[in-house]
Amino acid sequence: MSRSLPPNLSAAQFDLALASWRSIVGEPQVVTSAAGLATYLDPFAPGERAAFSASATLLPGSVDEIRAVLRVANQYRIPLWTVSTGRNFAYGGAAPRLPGSVVLDLHRMNRIIEVNETLAYALVEPGVTYFDLHAYLREHGHKLWVDPPAAGWGSVVGNTLERGFGYTAYGDHAAKQCGMEVVLANGDVLRTGMGGIEIGTAWQLYQPGYGPSFDAMFMQSNYGIVTKLGVWLMPAPPAYLLGEIQFQHEADLEAIVEILRPLRLDETIRNHVVIEGGLRRAAGLSTRAQWYEGPGAMPERAVAAMLEKLDVGRWNLHFALYGTPELIDARLAIVQRAFARVPQARFFAKRYAGNAMGDAAGNAASDAQPTAGGDRNLAGIPAMSAFRMLDWRGGAGAHVDFAPVCPATGRDALRQYTMVKTRAAEYGFDYYGGFTAGERHLHHIFAAIFDRGDANQVEQAGQLLRSLMSDARAAGYGEYRAHLAYMDFAAAQYSFNDGALLRLSETIKDALDPNGILAPGKQGIWPAAWRDRRGYT
Repeated sequence: MSRSLPPNLSAAQFDLALASWRSIVGEPQVVTSAAGLATYLDPFAPGERAAFSASATLLPGSVDEIRAVLRVANQYRIPLWTVSTGRNFAYGGAAPRLPGSVVLDLHRMNRIIEVNETLAYALVEPGVTYFDLHAYLREHGHKLWVDPPAAGWGSVVGNTLERGFGYTAYGDHAAKQCGMEVVLANGDVLRTGMGGIEIGTAWQLYQPGYGPSFDAMFMQSNYGIVTKLGVWLMPAPPAYLLGEIQFQHEADLEAIVEILRPLRLDETIRNHVVIEGGLRRAAGLSTRAQWYEGPGAMPERAVAAMLEKLDVGRWNLHFALYGTPELIDARLAIVQRAFARVPQARFFAKRYAGNAMGDAAGNAASDAQPTAGGDRNLAGIPAMSAFRMLDWRGGAGAHVDFAPVCPATGRDALRQYTMVKTRAAEYGFDYYGGFTAGERHLHHIFAAIFDRGDANQVEQAGQLLRSLMSDARAAGYGEYRAHLAYMDFAAAQYSFNDGALLRLSETIKDALDPNGILAPGKQGIWPAAWRDRRGYT
C-alpha cells in the first residue's frame, strides 16, 4: 500500500508537519501505519473503501493540544477531519470526505465533567459514549436517564452534532443540547450562550444567552471543533409503560400516522415513537435465508409467510408512557381507544417501576428492566441490538442509510414508503426501514443492507442511494443526513434561489476558516481552498 499524503503537500513537508504534531501529542498519538489507518476507513462503504482514506490520525488529549495541532495545520494548509469516536457507521464512519485529510480523533477526551441531578444535565467531552454516561449515572446513583440512539457505543457529542435522535421523551438530541465549548480554526476558544460569562451559573440551563445564538451553527458543519457539550437528561419517572401495537396491512401506515400525530402534538405520547417495518422487526429475529434465497427482493408471499410465522406485524408501533401509575393509566386508555379504529390491531404492554435502575451495566434481576434492545432504548438504557441487522443478508454484513424527512401525515408516509420500497426492489433490496415520529415530522430511515464481500451488491447499494435521493427531491423531500459519498449531492437538493443556503454556508466557512483546514466538504460545505473538489470521490 503506497503512502497517502494530504492533497497539494510533498512528502518532505508532511514529514515536517508530523514531527511537529508528535512533539505536541506524543509519538503514540500520531498514527501513520497502514494497519493503523485502515481502522479509519469506512467499514460500510458503498464503493471502494480506500476512496475516502486518511493520510494520518492525531489523537489529542486536551484543548491546548488541539490548538497547537491547528497551528501546524494552518501553517502547512493540511485539512483535518474531526471525529468524536468515529462510529458514524452507515454515514461514513471515521473516514474523511476529502481523501488525504488527517483525522483528528477526540476519543481520548472522555471526561464526564459534571452531572447536576437537581437541574438534570451533564457536561461531557467528545469521547464520552452513551454507555459511559449511563454507567456513570448508575454508579453515582443519579436518578437521571440518558437518551440513547440505536447503537449505544456512539459519542454523546458526535451523535448530537449530527442531529441524531433517540427514543425517550428526550429523543430530539439537538433540542436537548445546551452550551458548547468550541475551538475555531484559528485556535480561538469560545463558549456559547451563557458560557460567555467566565463564572456563569447557567451555561447548561439556557441555550440562547445574550445576542445571537450559535449552538446550531456548529451542528452538521465544519465551522469549529466542539470540545465540551451540555446535554439535558431525563429525570427518571416514577413508573413507565412500554407498549407495542401490531398492524397487519401495508396500507395501515396512513391511518397509523394520522392517529399518532395528534397524540404526539398534545403530548399524550411524549417519546419518539417508532413505526417499525415488519421486515426490520423480522431481521432482529431471523435471517433472510430462512425465508428466501432467490434473486432480487423478497417476494410478497415470502414476506407474508415470514411475518405470520414470527408473529409480528406488517407495521409495529413502539411507544412509551412515563409518569405516575394514574397518569399512565389515563394516557394508555386514550392510546388504546385511538388505535382501536384500525382493524386487526393488536396491543401489548408491560409496566416497570422507574426506580428499578439496575447496575452500571444496566443489569437487573427478573423483570425489573426491559431485556429487548429496542425496549431498553425506550427506558434510557443503551444497547447494541441494532447491529443484528448485519446478519440479514449473510456474508460480511454492511448497510448504508437513506434518511429523508417526512411530514407527519399519513399521505406523505405512505408515499415515501411506497417510493422507497419500489425503488429498492428494482435494485434487488428488501425494504428494511421504518419511521420515528417527532411532533410534526417523521424521520424515515431506510437501510440498504448488503454483503460487502459481494462487489455487485456493493455497487447496487451505491446506485440505489443516488436514485432514492433523486426520487425524494423530485417529490419535495430532502435528507437530514447523508453518507460521505453523497454529501455534495444531498446539499445540492437544497437549491432554492440557485443554492442560496449553501452560498451562505460557504461564506461563513471562508470567514471562519480562510485556510480551509476544518473538514472540507462536510455536508457539502467546501472552503474556497478546496472548492474544486466538490463532487469528487
